[in-house]
Amino acid sequence: MPITFPTSDAQTMSALRRTLSLAAAKQVVSASNLANLSTPGYKAQEVDFDEALDQQVGGARLAVTNGKHLGGGPGTASGVSTKETEDAAARRDGNTVQVDRELLNMTRAAGEFARAQTALAAKFRLVRYALNESR
Repeated sequence: MPITFPTSDAQTMSALRRTLSLAAAKQVVSASNLANLSTPGYKAQEVDFDEALDQQVGGARLAVTNGKHLGGGPGTASGVSTKETEDAAARRDGNTVQVDRELLNMTRAAGEFARAQTALAAKFRLVRYALNESR
C-alpha cells in the first residue's frame, strides 16, 4: 500500500503544528526529569507515545471528570500525557533519572523540532514567493 501524505495546506500545517508541539512536550518532560535529578524517590517520566498518538489521530477517549478516574493522572493537564519511564534502574535513593538518557531525549526532540521548523519555513517561503510573483 502506498504511503499517503497530507494533501492540503491545512493538513500539512496541522501535521507540522502537532510535530512541533510534541517535540516541545518531550523537551519539557526531559527538563523536568533533569530538574528532579537529586530528588529522592523521583520516578523519571516520558511522553506516553500511545496516548499522544491517540490524541493526534482523534481517537475516541473517555471523558475524565475526576483525576482518579480511568485516563486521568499526572501529566494530563498539560495536554500531553506522561508515564513513568520503563526499564529505568533506580539508584539507592529510589530516583530513576539517568542524565545520559535525558540528554539524548532532549537532543532527539530538538532534532524533531528543527526538522518541522525547517519544513514550516520552506512552506512560508513558497507562500511568500507566490505572493511576490503575483504582483
